[in-house]
Amino acid sequence: MSRKALIVGIDHYEHSNPLFGCVNDAHAVNSALERHADGTRNFATKLLTGTGEANPVRRRDLRNAVQELFAGDDDIALFYFAGHGYIEQVGGYLICSDSEDGNDGLSLNELVAMANDCKAKSRIIVLDSCHSGIAGNAKPNDEHATINIGVTILTASTVKQDAAEVNGSGLFTTLFVDALNGGAANLLGEVTPGAVYAHIDQSLGPWDQRPLFKTNVTTFTSLKRVQPPISVETLKKIRQYFEAPGNELPLDPSFEPDSPNPDEKNCEIFADLQEMVKVNLVRPVGETHMYYAAMNSKSCRLTVLGEHYWKLVDADII
Repeated sequence: MSRKALIVGIDHYEHSNPLFGCVNDAHAVNSALERHADGTRNFATKLLTGTGEANPVRRRDLRNAVQELFAGDDDIALFYFAGHGYIEQVGGYLICSDSEDGNDGLSLNELVAMANDCKAKSRIIVLDSCHSGIAGNAKPNDEHATINIGVTILTASTVKQDAAEVNGSGLFTTLFVDALNGGAANLLGEVTPGAVYAHIDQSLGPWDQRPLFKTNVTTFTSLKRVQPPISVETLKKIRQYFEAPGNELPLDPSFEPDSPNPDEKNCEIFADLQEMVKVNLVRPVGETHMYYAAMNSKSCRLTVLGEHYWKLVDADII
């Protein structure tokens, strides 16, 4: 699979106030995207950082790099930006090191147009900048985003909001990296853009900046693989232990290894069930713990999440 990511962080500005965490944020995102949790290659990344006078990110360089990113037919083309943002009546802009006025940065309308025209299967734009929520909208007061199939936009804040920094890092990017490193993973260890947004959204209160998520996709996209909380082998046994989603599995003391007469096969099943309990796939019936459900000859059943994964296994999707 061909997966490319252009990652940009700008602290140095010739005509604007400097920033202090964007370059670090770009490096953190780069580290999170370069490899999967098992060390295998994930994205082929290109890093642009504006650290000072000797190393600026000029508009020409940024625009050329974005054009190169969206010129191919890769599986995924991802663009991440941390830096100043600007908005005016005709749209929003990403401010570059050499920008003198806000509207001489990289136009978000142009950025989204390049993503829309790109032939990559999935194009993802992630923006940690003020007023970035305008991306995809023609004008600030336009509530309708125009993005083609295969395009996803995730922004740190709404059209009218600033993007906050906390302890020298962007609040949004800190949560974004946490999500990539496993905070947003499903039970298969896959991290999707939608799950990333949910992780960030749930981590922020109503008084905080609000992230925006705009997407027009028809296929599953995984940004990263991490260590799954339960092995696929054990997960697939859910169909073996429960004949139907609403069924209960009877238990008795022979399932518990510490009981007077444990059964080896039942204890192996019970160990799998305990793993499923840990990830909210299974729950005891009539007791608070699986131990007591076994010792008191009760039963266990699937949770709503467990029924969902049962159906995925039954349909051979997993």
